[in-house]
Amino acid sequence: MFTIENLRAALATQSKPAITRWNRLEGRPRTQNFERALQAEVRDALWMLSRQWQLGEFQGDDAGSPVLARVCVDVAGIDHFQAGNTEITNSLREPLEVTVEKRPLPLNLSQQYLSLDLRLAVGMRWVKLLRSASLSKDYVPEYLRAYGIQVPHPAVPQHAAVCAHAEVWQQVSAAAGRMMDGVSLLDHLKTGQAFDLVAAAAADRPKLVALGKRLQQWFATLILQPESSSADSWDSSRLEYKFGCAAAMIDKTETVMRADEYYQGHLDWFALEERSRKVTPQLGPKPRPSHRRVHEFIPTSIVFDGMPNTRWWAFENRRTNFGEMRPDLTDLGKLLLMEFGLVYANDWFIIPCKLPVGSVAQVKGIALSNVFGERFWIEPVTQPTEANWDKWTMFTLTPEADEARSPQLVLLPTLPKKLEGAPIEQVALIRDEMANMVWGLELKIPLASGGCGNGRELSRELFKFLQEPFRKKITAMKAMRDRRAVLEAIPAAQRTLDEQEELDQLVIDLDRLAIELVQVLGPDPKAPIRYEVMNTVPEHWIPFIPVTVNPQSGQIRLQRAALPRILEGDTRMPEKVRPRTTLLQSNFPGPYYIHEEEVPRAGVVVSQTYQRARWVGGKVFTWLGARKQTGRGEGASGLRFDSLINTQK
Repeated sequence: MFTIENLRAALATQSKPAITRWNRLEGRPRTQNFERALQAEVRDALWMLSRQWQLGEFQGDDAGSPVLARVCVDVAGIDHFQAGNTEITNSLREPLEVTVEKRPLPLNLSQQYLSLDLRLAVGMRWVKLLRSASLSKDYVPEYLRAYGIQVPHPAVPQHAAVCAHAEVWQQVSAAAGRMMDGVSLLDHLKTGQAFDLVAAAAADRPKLVALGKRLQQWFATLILQPESSSADSWDSSRLEYKFGCAAAMIDKTETVMRADEYYQGHLDWFALEERSRKVTPQLGPKPRPSHRRVHEFIPTSIVFDGMPNTRWWAFENRRTNFGEMRPDLTDLGKLLLMEFGLVYANDWFIIPCKLPVGSVAQVKGIALSNVFGERFWIEPVTQPTEANWDKWTMFTLTPEADEARSPQLVLLPTLPKKLEGAPIEQVALIRDEMANMVWGLELKIPLASGGCGNGRELSRELFKFLQEPFRKKITAMKAMRDRRAVLEAIPAAQRTLDEQEELDQLVIDLDRLAIELVQVLGPDPKAPIRYEVMNTVPEHWIPFIPVTVNPQSGQIRLQRAALPRILEGDTRMPEKVRPRTTLLQSNFPGPYYIHEEEVPRAGVVVSQTYQRARWVGGKVFTWLGARKQTGRGEGASGLRFDSLINTQK
């Protein structure tokens, strides 16, 4: 055993190594009753001071605890909404998602009406209004003749999409002549009166006008739509929503917020960016007056599960184990959370302040009084515009370049939850590197009956329907040629009179159709190969080709093109295959362009669905919205040019 004889001399010269040991200062019970030991009785005040010195409490710089706070807040309502790049014209009267996402209903496409179920519902509503009103006679038969469902005919080109699908053809034919097209009446009411196409009595005309207004009001609340094409926030060139909103502040300025890339389906403050302030324009309805509020509170300390307890003889619960957190070097948020919870938890206080939904709040300052009677005026921290400023904030909008952040809290009038139906339109944009273009695949195509169908099956049915008349013609022409060959094989002396007359008529008909026979059937293949200019792809593949829009900068965009619909036996100029979804149609006049960066290598999937939500006060909103998601990678259409085809197969 190593023993130091002169301990004082050894400590003064530090000639011997030493090991420091600490013993816990705690009560040691000498009986089986721990009640007195846990009381931590202290009979010497000097011991308590020594204990505080030992734990380093005298080195702290604690201020007095707050006992009273007065908060000054400027509150301004979000009164204006801007759709796309149009001017701010209307105020917010509904949830922001509804105002932003609502799109026009697909009621017509390429001169063919859609949404038969909705048309019948509006027609039944009008019939109910007519029979509930006290009119001089029953006008239902006259409105049925004036605004009836059209009977689809296979010979009409606009009805080809309806007649190609047997089930849809049956549904439309069953309603034709029996039910009324209410949407046609609504279209007429935009420019005319409800009694224009019926022989209404003079006394009934004011009543019909009133019923027409009631029908328009009912349909406006049934499914919300943009008031005009310019009020549609959907940017077809970006496949995203673009909108803005503004609030008139108390200092005669305007807080303008913009969202140029909203497509997720859930809207919140982080989707917006703050724009430069300017004088409030006098546009649209009169804005709600901004006001300044002063709230007086007693601050309360923040408490959360697992928080370190400041009292010496208190134990924390085990609901939150900060020791199990393993942050990486880049986990800044996790490190800040741990520092807040373990070091500065008792330095934070809660000052509750109720704010209205759909408002912009700015804290001007807090007047704080502590237990020592001191009063402090605390103002929010504003970030300067220096380049070396490296701090950040939470729940504040991102400003434009070279601008300071404004300490404002935005409470958007958004929905907590909404119901979403199945897609009625769905389009996948994929890249085809072999063909050096982008394809728009119509995965879901709306039907005339109101539902939707598989794009591949519907395009195949339509092509087969359009090909059927020419296929019958080709079959008949082949039969004529074969019959002629059979008759010519019979010697002239052995032919009957009927056979000779039939042969003469066939010669005349086939000579007259000789040119058409060559165009349709072509000559008999003699060579083992033949040249093919271009093959075909399914009609639900809509091409987008890269074009240069700015030769100086070399900027490229994707322009929607069209492939020809080549029908065997059709000698006319081939028609272009048009898209059957509204998602692949531009909401701006002119060619349809999509920015190249909007279609990555993984592709994108865009769909339109009906959505429904309940708002404050129990009011229900229904609208048609779009959403964009990531695709599943590249694709190959198999499109080829200048090919040699083996004719011996």
